Amino acid sequence: MRIERIEQFHIRMPLKHHFETSFSRVTDMDKIILAVYADGLVGYGESPVDLDPYYSYETIETAWHVQRDFLISTLLGAEVEHATEIPWLLRRVRGHQMAKAGLEAAIWDLEGKAAGVPVSKILGGTRDQIASGVSIGVQDTIAELLEQISDYLAEGYVRIKIKIKPGWDANIVDVVRQQFPDTPLMVDANSAYSLADAPMLKALDKYNLLMIEQPLAYDDILEHAELQRMLATRICLDESIHAVSRAREALALGSCRVINIKPARVGGLTHARTIHTLCEEAGIPVWCGGMLESGVGRAHNVALASLPNFSLPGDISGSDRYWEQDIVEPEFSLNADGTMTVPTGPGIGVRVLRDRLEEVAVQRAEYRPA
Repeated sequence: MRIERIEQFHIRMPLKHHFETSFSRVTDMDKIILAVYADGLVGYGESPVDLDPYYSYETIETAWHVQRDFLISTLLGAEVEHATEIPWLLRRVRGHQMAKAGLEAAIWDLEGKAAGVPVSKILGGTRDQIASGVSIGVQDTIAELLEQISDYLAEGYVRIKIKIKPGWDANIVDVVRQQFPDTPLMVDANSAYSLADAPMLKALDKYNLLMIEQPLAYDDILEHAELQRMLATRICLDESIHAVSRAREALALGSCRVINIKPARVGGLTHARTIHTLCEEAGIPVWCGGMLESGVGRAHNVALASLPNFSLPGDISGSDRYWEQDIVEPEFSLNADGTMTVPTGPGIGVRVLRDRLEEVAVQRAEYRPA
């Protein structure tokens, strides 16, 4: 297929509830949606970048710039047979994984639509449903946190993740565990601690957690290996795994016993699938994290999470967890058994609502070959 036209949409969608991590609180989410046209079809992808460089160095401004001035110009007019070619075509640009991932995702959608099959099947997915967990940010009070956990369990979510930070950690986990002794529970620090905090992290061993996600520095592999040797609880790496090479290093050093694979963070579905397979061969389970994506990014995440080694519930919650109205239909919803159904339609299997997309767009650009 020949890439004929590409559109960028900087969208802003208000969250139903604020979301707070160890580094920020947000009430709206800004993302970039990409539309790529070829052979009479259009594919959609999402770059789930933020306004601020707190989770990643990439932001709306940097991703827009890199896509506009380097990546899109490389793709326009290109003949592409498979989406797996995109990382190679874009290799000249170093880093900027989320900027690349949005474009690659759109071409996975295009490939699926052209072949008349879902992206999940092209990737090698084996599941029709995926287990769904929910991520709960830092709350203003412990009562609010307990109420949210109770509500999400009642909705059917099969795993709870709570964000922690200094001052909101072991004391909070203790209260949650007393209230919900048998609930599959994990914590996510988003790099809020150092090795000096090992005693507190070690104290979490008694709470039977599924894992502790990214306790140490966002770019660290070595100290996580040292910490993992101290803990009975599994460490899960997130921010540290921004490339296939980093996954290999973490596995070789024993830096973790679980990996959270976010396709946008690692440069797209092609690299995400490679990391999945590396972990599968090493006997390391993986799960798919979320970045508060719209329905476009959520659809790609669901497709990825259908692969066989995604054996732990991911952060792929229903659309109504975040939005009053999504930009796709049908919206993603939770089944009664705590699973989410993998779309079976061509490509990402959901329809992008163009009027809704344009309604939430604060900036738009269109590109054609010169």
